Amino acid sequence: MAKTILAVDDSGSLRQMVVFSLRAAGYQVSEAVDGQDGLEKARQQVFDLVLTDQNMPRLDGLGLIRALRAMSTYQQVPILMLTTESSDEMKAKGRAAGANGWLVKPFDPQRLIEVVKKVTG
Repeated sequence: MAKTILAVDDSGSLRQMVVFSLRAAGYQVSEAVDGQDGLEKARQQVFDLVLTDQNMPRLDGLGLIRALRAMSTYQQVPILMLTTESSDEMKAKGRAAGANGWLVKPFDPQRLIEVVKKVTG
């Protein structure tokens, strides 16, 4: 069965690229328009991977990761940040919140798929 991924980003065009790349690689992808929307979708379904942006309205990526990690169903689920933020300080905050990895935008679709394969086993 195909792995399920939740792609959370307030940029529609970026979400579209992520979804297109991952679906082409055989993943089932659901989309969320911001962290709050992502959290609501994650409460309805347990995904095999969450891919989130950092800078979003209503709930940012770090807030989303902390909220997911507080749920028993998301303690072990890989969470990747896909963001323009690339500072060591931001990466440290991401790790502290519970992110498993970091991809910087603009992203290389092939690299995204490699990382997703690696963390989803």
